[in-house]
Amino acid sequence: MRHIAQEDLVQSIADALQTISHCHPADFVQALRRAHDAETHAPARDAMAQLLINSRLSYFGKRPLCQDTGVVQVFVRLGAEVQFTRRDGRRLRSLQALVNEAVHQAYTDPANPLRASLVRDPLGARSNTRDNTPGIVQVELTEGDALKVLVVAKGGGGDVKARFATLNPSDSVVDWVLAQLPGMGAGWCPPGVLGIGIGGSPEQAMLLAKQSLFTPIDIDLLRERGAATAEEALRLELHQRINALGIGAQGLGGLTTVLDVKVASAACHAATIPIALVPNCAATRYTRFTLDGSGPATLTLPPPELWDGIPERFDSPQAARVNLDTLDAAQVARWRTGQTLLLSGRVLTGRDAAHKRLADLLHAGQPLPVDLKDRVIYYVGPVDPVPGEAVGPAGPTTATRMDKFVDTLLAQTGLLAMIGKAERGPAAIRLIQKHKAAYLVAVGGAAYLLSKAITHAKVLAFDDLGMEAIHEFELKEFPVTVAVDAAGRSIHRHIGLRLVP
Repeated sequence: MRHIAQEDLVQSIADALQTISHCHPADFVQALRRAHDAETHAPARDAMAQLLINSRLSYFGKRPLCQDTGVVQVFVRLGAEVQFTRRDGRRLRSLQALVNEAVHQAYTDPANPLRASLVRDPLGARSNTRDNTPGIVQVELTEGDALKVLVVAKGGGGDVKARFATLNPSDSVVDWVLAQLPGMGAGWCPPGVLGIGIGGSPEQAMLLAKQSLFTPIDIDLLRERGAATAEEALRLELHQRINALGIGAQGLGGLTTVLDVKVASAACHAATIPIALVPNCAATRYTRFTLDGSGPATLTLPPPELWDGIPERFDSPQAARVNLDTLDAAQVARWRTGQTLLLSGRVLTGRDAAHKRLADLLHAGQPLPVDLKDRVIYYVGPVDPVPGEAVGPAGPTTATRMDKFVDTLLAQTGLLAMIGKAERGPAAIRLIQKHKAAYLVAVGGAAYLLSKAITHAKVLAFDDLGMEAIHEFELKEFPVTVAVDAAGRSIHRHIGLRLVP
């Protein structure tokens, strides 16, 4: 029988969450560097450059890779011969309670506070839990006396794009997967890894897909030696054919949409092929540890040499510099899809909750707490700052969630442009064209890099919304790409949005 103190489990999970918040796995950085070096499409190459710079800055600065610091998911393999103890002599607690304690400790750490994204009462008040609890716990009872733990901080942009279907045995798994990719858009922040779960029951297929993501990227090695199983052959075919779709980094086009494809399978009913797809985004965050009763786990970071040669700031000689404080409709009309801009001056922020309040006020004929005329709004919910920062990591959120508000704000406020990540829907694109506005994309997964371009921040309205309050940021050379210009041309034409010329 092996005795393990519950306090050690709590401390190990908390340490793991802090570590993965700012440190990419080494295999991800290596794969992204290879993809960047091979890329020939300028917007995609610039996006991957920003992801690599962000990875370097986060590693050395010990600040989050992404403002969405993830939903905590803990996978526990508990040996039947493990017995928990407590050093403080108090009663033993459930694994759920221990994980929640670790999440609270990690996400409220004053040295590196992490954004709380979870809300309770999802069909009612949707109030933020303020510490990102509860964590999601999966437990497998195994033989032996080992306690093995996988700790994951999974971003919402990846999980929201998950897919499931039950195919007939004669259906093509490849065709089904390829059909999903355009509809998934770029909200999962490619390039990343796709996990495919095949077989079992519906919930088992989803779990297989998700767990497959947390294994090393090795598609190049697999290609060199060749497939030995049907699962490996499927990985190779999907990797090649998905990248041939031309979706590319951040949906901007290019050679690399997926860095790897993982496949896990299980026995299933003879009449079905349950299949699940779960993507992992550019903010890949996970680690493993084993407890043996000797104390908390010791986590080993990748060597700093992994980031050698990656610069500390992003610069594009071809970028147009834009002063937001003097921006007008005539300047916006001159922007062209695919153009890189470096923004300086004041920008407003607003996400789902703030947009709904603004729209409700406009519909009721009430004055707005901020003047949107000739302004740009950034879809962002930043991490709380630490001393020396104007704002914590502040990357973009998925823009399509704000599509329903586009007509109201553009028609009634004089708003000039919006900044977010991923594509806009066809209706939103038509409205942007109608009002001669523009939509700009910042790189999802480059939140710490982007925060370095924010020199001042203050809350202007809806303070009770926390990270969703309306802020005003002062920017200095904040990098964006024109995704939809005033003529309605969309850069995301590779992901099923070719409804506008």
